[in-house]
Amino acid sequence: MFMAVLTVEFSLDGNDNLKAKRRVANSLKQKTRNKFNVAVAEVGTEDSLTRLRVAVVSLSNNETHLRSRMDKCALMMEAVCPEEMIDSQVEIYVTD
Repeated sequence: MFMAVLTVEFSLDGNDNLKAKRRVANSLKQKTRNKFNVAVAEVGTEDSLTRLRVAVVSLSNNETHLRSRMDKCALMMEAVCPEEMIDSQVEIYVTD
């Protein structure tokens, strides 16, 4: 069994309130969950108004399928989010 963790970071230029950040984060998380049936959470940037980091986690028996799913997920997130994506990383782990 394989587990993939996709971490995507966005720059929220010009954002000065938490409500606007939450609107972007919640919309992005919901769209990602609905399309890919994955677990999504905001990680590590809860105190920042100008950065948003989202982690996506998924499991599969096939590493190739899992990597493809994470790549498609990152592309979709970049396409639907009005903010600039500044970083994207995929890590694959082997589980027992």
